[in-house]
Amino acid sequence: MTQNQPGTRVSKEPFDDLLQEIRVLLSGSQVLTAFLVTVPFSSGFARLSRPERWIYAVTFLTALLSLVLFATPAAHHRLAWPIRDREQFKRFATRLVITGLIPLSVSLIFATHFVLTEAIGKHWTTWATSLVAVVILILWWGAPLFFRLKQEDESSPRV
Repeated sequence: MTQNQPGTRVSKEPFDDLLQEIRVLLSGSQVLTAFLVTVPFSSGFARLSRPERWIYAVTFLTALLSLVLFATPAAHHRLAWPIRDREQFKRFATRLVITGLIPLSVSLIFATHFVLTEAIGKHWTTWATSLVAVVILILWWGAPLFFRLKQEDESSPRV
């Protein structure tokens, strides 16, 4: 619905997909971070060994970093409004979302380890954490990159 006539509404469609993705990722990282904020105040935290506390610290900091990265486009948009170069802003926001997936991936893997160590013991925790890491690696990183390369290959001219 983009038109060049004065007074007509410009479509917001290019942002819709990005905004929806940010909403999903932001909600997930908020819930994880909120849970992790409460952990040091629980009675069992004092029993954690030094390595377990480091795992907790890395988990918390990476969850917090992902939260900051996912929220940055909204803060930037509001503070720099009106956005004159929408395409440049969308590229900037997309880079932040992709960058935020890195610490979120790490925090989910470490949160799995942290929780399952207490719940089922170290032996099964290693297997379960490895499985979560492989699933994240395949679904969040491998498959999208594979499909992107496949699309680029299909769109390149054949000689």
